[in-house]
Amino acid sequence: MPRITFIEHNGTARTVEGEAGSTVMETAIRNAVPGIEAECGGACACATCHVYVGDEWLATVGKPAPMEEDMLDFAFDVRPNSRLSCQIKITAAMDGLTVTTPARQA
Repeated sequence: MPRITFIEHNGTARTVEGEAGSTVMETAIRNAVPGIEAECGGACACATCHVYVGDEWLATVGKPAPMEEDMLDFAFDVRPNSRLSCQIKITAAMDGLTVTTPARQA
């Protein structure tokens, strides 16, 4: 199973195992990762699962779709590496993925 490291805005890191085919948000919720609220349950209808993807993972994770880009307008402190974790489907190639949560969610 691919391992994902979630880094809280204060630097605390937590590595959990994800399941290929599920999303980074689902993995965070399943493992009670702090900083991921996911108020809409993964429907890309809020921005409360916002994360910063590690720069070395941007090509693997890919760019956000237009709908996700629209929702990121509602996120706090959006950066070039911002993504909604509900829109990142885990693949075997993502073993070692690192994402960081913002100081607060939208």
